[in-house]
Amino acid sequence: MIGSDASAHLVDVRTTAEWAYVGSPDIKSTGKEAIRLEWQVFPAMNVDADFAAKLAGKLNATGAPKDAPLYFICRSGVRSKAAAIAMTAAGYSRCYNVVGGFEGPPDSDGHRGRVSGWKAEGLAWTQS
Repeated sequence: MIGSDASAHLVDVRTTAEWAYVGSPDIKSTGKEAIRLEWQVFPAMNVDADFAAKLAGKLNATGAPKDAPLYFICRSGVRSKAAAIAMTAAGYSRCYNVVGGFEGPPDSDGHRGRVSGWKAEGLAWTQS
């Protein structure tokens, strides 16, 4: 869906630590890169009160209209759901949560990325 709509964006709301150590969705095949913006700022993990304004600025810089599809992703889908709700409240009409997030819930051994989510679905990702 991201590749089929020129105005669509993937917004990764995880933390700088997660991007560095866990990996990130790789959407280069769409000719795009995910927008990275922490919903909760590492290391204190407080919700960024300016998140909507910051993301709006990044979207405006790309020329994205307020009806552009925005797909929000985090580790498991909780933070991204909150971010999608915040951006809907800010006037963006097509905000979607990526269910399962990047790694999904832990499996029976306590490991993420195996049950559901971006990684478990076999979608492209990179790690630094």
